[in-house]
Amino acid sequence: MQRREFIVGLRAAITGSIRTDAQGLPRLPLVGYLDDGPVEGFIFRQVEFRKGLAAADYFEGSDVAIEAHRGRLSDWAGDLVDHGVAVLVASGSLPAILAAKAATTTIPIVFGFGAAPIETGLVSSLHHPGGNITGVTSMTVGIGSKRLGLLLDLVPRATGVAVLVDPNDDATVVRSMIADVRGAAIPIGRGIEVFYARDVDDIDAAFTGLVEKRSEVLFVSPSSFFSSHRMEIVALAAQHRVPALYFERDFAEAGGLMSYGPNISEQYRLLGVYAGRILSGQKPGDLPVRRGDKTRVRHQPQDRQGARPHHSGNAARHRRRGDSMSREVRIGSCGEVPACP
Repeated sequence: MQRREFIVGLRAAITGSIRTDAQGLPRLPLVGYLDDGPVEGFIFRQVEFRKGLAAADYFEGSDVAIEAHRGRLSDWAGDLVDHGVAVLVASGSLPAILAAKAATTTIPIVFGFGAAPIETGLVSSLHHPGGNITGVTSMTVGIGSKRLGLLLDLVPRATGVAVLVDPNDDATVVRSMIADVRGAAIPIGRGIEVFYARDVDDIDAAFTGLVEKRSEVLFVSPSSFFSSHRMEIVALAAQHRVPALYFERDFAEAGGLMSYGPNISEQYRLLGVYAGRILSGQKPGDLPVRRGDKTRVRHQPQDRQGARPHHSGNAARHRRRGDSMSREVRIGSCGEVPACP
């Protein structure tokens, strides 16, 4: 009988629609997953999410069924609610989370988001979010001084800083990101130029503009659109010899100079852990919004971008010939970040 139940559960996990058999075996609770991140990392994010569920003692096929979707998120959210989903997980950009919120006010929602949940109106409190929603935030806004410190440690003479922003992102997030970098740069005498890119042509135009403005270093702000076009962005940075700091390690692995951003694996595991806790009976409104505070620095010591940044002793100590530097720091641990003010 246990083998039979496992097979039925596995069919449910794969199809997302068959959750009982002809004998009327108890159906598995369904976890719906909405994701508007880059398609290339969709499987990776799902694997990490399942690891989190397993850590909470929920295993796909035997304890829970999972139905995951990308694209048409509003339609899928409504469909999952109609099918009696037990927990709705939404990750990526704000529209994915808002699609889940619009679909239900009663079914528990767990979100994964890179900006500030209070400022964007997702919750009123991090400690007691209330209602039917909680989640995990990487809080990529608010670490501008650390990011700038990393870049200036490599290019200390740079005075002009360019920021590449996706205007399709939530306006509150965009404003906070720009203010974050500006607030870190201006007090130390660095100028800021902001370039907006909503499509591939805009990316090309932005690099032309930053060269004309003589910007010497570049911040690429978090955006699922930029993630999907990281190869083009890294190639343009190399072509124009502009040292760039990116928000996730995939850019560095594609040949970019350096990335500084959240540990994506940890964030998606935490989503799974929270989904499991809710399945165990905890209320989302009583679960504080978690901050995925482990942040990863990844640096390419080989000058793949064509630029010749200065490497100070702090950066050089962590270099290994022929390898990338990869180490984890905590956002709150300024002492572990090179040249962090």
